[in-house]
Parts: sequence; C-alpha cells; structure tokens
Amino acid sequence: MKYIAAFFSISALLLLGCQPVIQDSDIKPSPKMAREDLPVALDHPKAQLGSQLFFDPNLSQGRNQSCASCHDISRAFTDVRRDAFNGAVSLGSNELSVGERNAPTISYSALTPGFHRTKTGEFRGGQFLDGRANDLAQQAAGPFTNPVEMQMPSEDSVVDRVLENPVYTQQFRDLYGANIFADKNKAFKAVADAIAHFEQTVLFMPFDSKYDRVMRGEASFTQQEELGRTLFFSQQFTNCNACHQLSASPFYQRETFTNYEYRNIGVPSNPDLSLTSLDEGLYDNPLINDVLQRGKFKVPTLRNVAVTGPYMHNGVFQDLRTVVLFYDQYNNPMRKVNPETGELWEQPEIADNVDLKTLRQSPPLDDRRVDALVAFLKTLTDQRYESLLNGQ
Repeated sequence: MKYIAAFFSISALLLLGCQPVIQDSDIKPSPKMAREDLPVALDHPKAQLGSQLFFDPNLSQGRNQSCASCHDISRAFTDVRRDAFNGAVSLGSNELSVGERNAPTISYSALTPGFHRTKTGEFRGGQFLDGRANDLAQQAAGPFTNPVEMQMPSEDSVVDRVLENPVYTQQFRDLYGANIFADKNKAFKAVADAIAHFEQTVLFMPFDSKYDRVMRGEASFTQQEELGRTLFFSQQFTNCNACHQLSASPFYQRETFTNYEYRNIGVPSNPDLSLTSLDEGLYDNPLINDVLQRGKFKVPTLRNVAVTGPYMHNGVFQDLRTVVLFYDQYNNPMRKVNPETGELWEQPEIADNVDLKTLRQSPPLDDRRVDALVAFLKTLTDQRYESLLNGQ
C-alpha cells in the first residue's frame, strides 16, 4: 500500500507524459478516439486501479519489480537504475537477466497511433521500439511474462497475484463485472486495460515544458534556445523535423515531436551488450517479413529527451550532445570521433538499410549550432523534470 500512497502524494504535487508479405488486413488502423477523450482524468476509477498495479512489485516473479521499476516516475518514466551496463538496459526480476533494448520513456506514449502501413508504404505507430504491440494495453501486458523482465510464468499467474489482494479483487469486480475472474484470460486483459487507463492520464502527458509555455506566451526562449529552435525546424540547416515533426498524433493537436515512423539511422552496436544476434528492430515484429525493414526502429518522441538517456535503442550513447554529433557526422568531415569513446564512430549494427537520403540532407554544424540544438531540446522537458537538467 505504500506504493499507492506514494503515487497519490506525488500526483497531488504535480497537479498544484522486396515488398512486405503482410496484408493491409493484418495491421489494424489507428483506433478511433476523439481528441477530447484525452487525457483520462486522474480520478477515473480504472486509472486509479491502474496506478496501483503500475507501482506494485508483487506482480513480478520475485515480488521485487513493478512497471515503475523500468519506467520511473522520477525520471520521465525511464529506468533510473544503472545496474546493467550503466543503464543501457534493465535488470530482470531475478536481478541477473537483462533486457536487450533500452527502456524507452512511456511519457506521451498514449498518443501513439496503432501499428499500420501508410498509403506511401511506410510502417507507422505501435508500442515498443518495433511496434509489436498495437496499443497501450498490449504494451502493458508484455513485461509481466517476458522471461528477462518481470518473469511471471504465465498470464494466469499474474491474475493469481491480483487475487491475493482483496482490495484489487473488489475493484476489479466493481469495474469489470462480478464474474471477471471466472475467465482468467479476460481478467489479465483487464489488468492491462487498467494500466493503460493510468498511462493516458495527465501525469504522462502534461504538455507543460518551457517550449509549451513559450508557445502559450508564458515564457521566452533564450537567444541560444531560439537559435536551436530555428535550426531544428529549418530544412536548410538541419533535417530534424523530417522525422520529429509536429502534430503527428491522430489523437491530439499538440506536438509530440515524432512522426511515429521507422528509420535505420546507422546506430552502432553497444559493445557492452553480449547479444547473440543483431537487433533487427522492425524486422523482429512478428507481422513483418520484409528484409528492407531490418535495423529500423520507431522514431521516439523528443519530449523529455534531455533527461531520458542513455540514448538509442541499445543505450549506446550516454549524452544528448553526443547524439547530435552522431547525426552531424553524416555531413561533417570534422566529426569523425565519438566524444564518449575518443575513437572513430563504430559502423552501423545493421549497415545495409541506413536512411542516408534523409541523414545526408544537411550542411555541417559548428559547435555553436550543436550547442544551440541541445539547448532547444532541453526546452522540451516537462516542468516537473526541469530540475534534472542541471546534471545534463
């Protein structure tokens, strides 16, 4: 119960984030949802139940890990722990196994469209870095039985843990029907549904960063931040908004800074991760059987990017400035060295599908412009996390 109390005390303070072989019928379009349906109210009964489940470590094999372990509210819903390769990946419930990908922020993830193919043939949307979950509920269900994450042996065993708690039992019956536990498959889906409701609240998507305040006329950019903003939105000096464009969510009018598409930007392998095979990104999605999708990962939101490192799907970069320099190295012959290693940039993990057409459309950036871009990206930080910027 201390996790429940902790959540509500925190939230109170915060209120005073080759052709594909698949057929179109295999990929569901984005679910229809009126923009006014979001965010879900924090006092919505299903959101309140979901908040308790989100912070409950008893739903993991060792009773020691919750959803919040890898999506920490104090760090924009990313993993604040640095136990596994300086935070590149997350430890599982047995405190030995590790994930193969960096835990992405789930701030603003409720605004992600369902996984689908656009009219131009691009894949778009979906949860996880490869889109394998169509919506928030499917995403919430995944970690419970993942063998290297929460490690529960089955979905039924998750429901059994829920049934241990009489408070949960009554809440589920009140919200999902008196007979909800008669079918454990339906009961497990209700667990995921409740968590999804919680992840659709204002706690996950406050839209109160300095950028938002400037857009509302409540604040002003510094000269450096304004230069960064100009560069970010300029197709002449950078090509950032080719992927991190505005208003790309079908659910909400405000900016999420991602087009939700998939790109291979040539990210190198993380040498700290002893993977037995290459991470093929979108190609690992069970619906995808097109080798041209190898190495593509979903374009992430840039909201809270300054406080959600390590960066890239494998956590290979620790610093946000390094990420900007990594992009610049495609156009700047002076950017041959990774500042974090002091060595040449490593080759891409998947080299045969890098989106060089997009990456090589910009002139080189000098240090002043790199610093300006970083300064602008920091303005995308939710207000409650701005205190963390001092360490960036």
